[in-house]
Amino acid sequence: MQVADDKKVKAVYALLEDDIEQEESGYTDEFKAELDKRIAYYKNGGKMVNALEANKQIKKILQPSKRK
Repeated sequence: MQVADDKKVKAVYALLEDDIEQEESGYTDEFKAELDKRIAYYKNGGKMVNALEANKQIKKILQPSKRK
């Protein structure tokens, strides 16, 4: 059985805590507001597209044009 001393545990935690804080700060207030708006739209019966349909639409858009 391996045991980590408190000093090492605290050092590892400090490293991970910095990474977590950096990731959390990645969303702007504007982006969060847009997500809130979309959630409200959905909760009020707004039409949504499921993942399968979204992927179909994306593939269709990304297909090269067959016109010459």
